[in-house]
Order: sequence, then C-alpha cells, then structure tokens
Amino acid sequence: MTFRLPRALAGLEMDARRVVQARLERGHVEIAVQLSPAAGASGQQVSVDQALAAEYLALARQLGAAIGVYGEVTLAWVLERPGVVRLEEADAPTPDTAWPVLSDAVSRALDELVAQRAAEGQTLAAELQGLTTELRAQVDLVEARVPSAVTRREERLRERIRALLGEASIDEGRILGEVAIWADKTDVREELTRLRAHLEQFASVLDKGGAVGRPLDFLIQELNREVNTIASKADDLEVSQAALAAKGLIEKMREQVQNLE
Repeated sequence: MTFRLPRALAGLEMDARRVVQARLERGHVEIAVQLSPAAGASGQQVSVDQALAAEYLALARQLGAAIGVYGEVTLAWVLERPGVVRLEEADAPTPDTAWPVLSDAVSRALDELVAQRAAEGQTLAAELQGLTTELRAQVDLVEARVPSAVTRREERLRERIRALLGEASIDEGRILGEVAIWADKTDVREELTRLRAHLEQFASVLDKGGAVGRPLDFLIQELNREVNTIASKADDLEVSQAALAAKGLIEKMREQVQNLE
C-alpha cells in the first residue's frame, strides 16, 4: 500500500490505511491526494521576512563602509536576496478539518474498486472454470494411458532380451520382476489421486466466492507439484505430452489467480 499525501496531511496516513485494510485483503493499492484551492483563490500567498531583509541591508551598508565603496542599496536588490520573499501555501487544511473529506473520498474510491473487482472476478472465475475442465481432461488422459504403458514396457523389455539372447529361452520370472520394478518407479496413481482432490478443492473454493486469491494460489502450487512429479516419472510419450500440457494450463491458472483478491 503506497500513500502520497501533502505534508499538511501526512498525519492522516495511518487512519487512511485502516480504512483501506478494512475493505481489501489482497493486492497493491496506491493513493495520491492533491490539495486544490477553493474557487477564486490562488492557493498560495506571498510573505516577506522583514528581519532578514533588514540584515541584508545592514550588511550591505557595513561592507560598503569597510571597503570604501558607497552606493545606493535599492529595494529591488533587497527583495532579490535568498529567503526574503517566500511563496507559501495559503490556508492549508489541518488534519482534523481534512479527515472527513479524505475519508469520504477514499471510501468512494474503494466502492468503485470493489465493484470493478467483483465484475472482473466473475469473468476470471469463468475462465478458471474452463481451465480446470481442460486440466481434468489431461489428468484423464494420463490415467487412461498408465495401464497400457506398463504393457508396452513389458513388450519392449521382451524384444530387448530377444535381441540379446536370440533363440535362447526367456526367463519369464525375470521379465515380470523387471517390469514390476519399473512399474513401481513410474507409478503415478497417488499423484493422480491428489491432483483430482486438489482440483475438486479448487472448484469448491472458486464457487464459494469472496477473498479466494490466497487459498487458490496455494492450491496452484500443489497442482504444479503433482504434475512435476508425474512428468519426472513419465516413461511414455503421451503421458509426457499430457504432463507438459497440464503444466501450461496450471501456469495460465496461476496468472489468473494473481488478479483475484
């Protein structure tokens, strides 16, 4: 949260912060306040430091006498000396008189922001629902592909052994053992189960409405973790492609969630 207030109103920043924090839970807010003069007023006034002007005049005369140089010291010369003439804000409001106006202005700005966020939130929610549907489709693809991946792995292993042994007999037990070890290392059923659970929770939080940005952001991280694990275990082209597509969808979801409160 960033405030830019005139110096005269700097003491109101904490009060204004509390007003904003009571309405918003997430996001960056920048509030800038400018003071405008009343109609017909310039908003500034000129003042003269007469004591400083007298000092300049006395010093000029003293210096002239000391060095033997005499001349007329004009009023224009005195007025041009630094600090003699000052331009100041006229009738700057006090914090007490300014707070009702500032509080009302901040509240009205927040009303507009909340209404705008609500409208944007509906659009974002619809987009997120579409992305979760696409993500479920990729999860379904991986889940359907896993059993056949085990069968293909067994076939490749048999072909490799035949290429090495030729017509020699193949130890079926050895093949099944190797396939079992491989299947255990590449088993993604737990990750798929957790993925589906996270997706259900994501949809539930999204439907609930309100300030859902933080919980959805957390679920995005969990979804990404499970998909990364699946991608690292994948020993099948289609599973790898589905995992890559899922990661792309999750990244799009993450970008949209950043715009939710």
